[in-house]
Amino acid sequence: MKKHNFSAGPCILPQSVLQKSSEAIVNFNDLNLSLIEISHRSKDFVDVMEKARSLVLEHMKLQNKGYQALFLQGGASLEFLMVAYNLLEKKAAYLNTGAWSDKAIREAKMVGDIVEVASSKDGNFNYIPKNYTIPEDVDYFHCTSNNTIFGTQINHFPKTNVKMVCDMSSDIFSRQMDFSQFDLIYAGAQKNMGPAGTTLVVIKEDILGDVSRTIPSMLDYKVHIAKESMFNTPAVFPVYVSMLTLQWLKDLGGIDQIEKINNEKASLLYSELDRNSLFKGFVANHEDRSKMNATFSLTDNHFKERFDTLLKEAGINGLNGHKDIGGYRASMYNALPLESVQVLVDVMKEIERIA
Repeated sequence: MKKHNFSAGPCILPQSVLQKSSEAIVNFNDLNLSLIEISHRSKDFVDVMEKARSLVLEHMKLQNKGYQALFLQGGASLEFLMVAYNLLEKKAAYLNTGAWSDKAIREAKMVGDIVEVASSKDGNFNYIPKNYTIPEDVDYFHCTSNNTIFGTQINHFPKTNVKMVCDMSSDIFSRQMDFSQFDLIYAGAQKNMGPAGTTLVVIKEDILGDVSRTIPSMLDYKVHIAKESMFNTPAVFPVYVSMLTLQWLKDLGGIDQIEKINNEKASLLYSELDRNSLFKGFVANHEDRSKMNATFSLTDNHFKERFDTLLKEAGINGLNGHKDIGGYRASMYNALPLESVQVLVDVMKEIERIA
């Protein structure tokens, strides 16, 4: 029996996607060849890349709006630098809400001046800063929509005339929003879309070309756009699995439908966290709670051994919290079924009953 997988990443994937991708490893498109041994420039794989990129823009309702979807490599960690290389001429504004935005700031400082408009570091990143001001003279504003480590999520993005860049690695395609408010979105696939190895970048093409520096080819978005994500050999298998996941999402009813399911999962778990006196959530304000990553701990660690045993007996995997805050972390990505959350809630009720 498959375990209930709450792993923070690599993420849980739909069972149908796992099945189709495993078949493609052996025999792709009835070619009697594996997906991972055919040319990435063959029509069969070019079709995969084109469909994956098209599905991205379709889900985000960004078709014919001047945006390009790219599948690159290097993870969000490389995007920390690529964003700055391509957009930062003098200075940029960053919102610091956790470890990943902290790292993004560190990388961008190698390229130009950074204004940290607000930070929740004083609370160990257990809240989302509010009422900050974005300077009008910056090249762009950068934020991280969801924080896997600390379990916070931005629910209201600022209104600004400045170019807006967002790292959506851990909540991409999980909720409906006006994606056109962002000029550049990036996301490592392994948190909510596919296996590790490819990175999605969605970029408004007309924001490029304003920096004076010479950009190395592999770091230049314009180069990757011109080559349609094929400047170098792409991560064939991760792109294919991401395409299957995007198609699965479309068949399910798109972002509107998955958002309803995600809201139901989050409501079920957070209601139990608020009710059960043996548990406490890490995030200070309920409005800042992530619907992708719920972070919590026991109020009395005397029950930890018994609780961990119950989790194992229930077939629950990947619930351990990040080392920076400890406790537990339930990652409820798109493919996690509601039934898995119910199993976790039942275990939480059981430890309360026997306490």
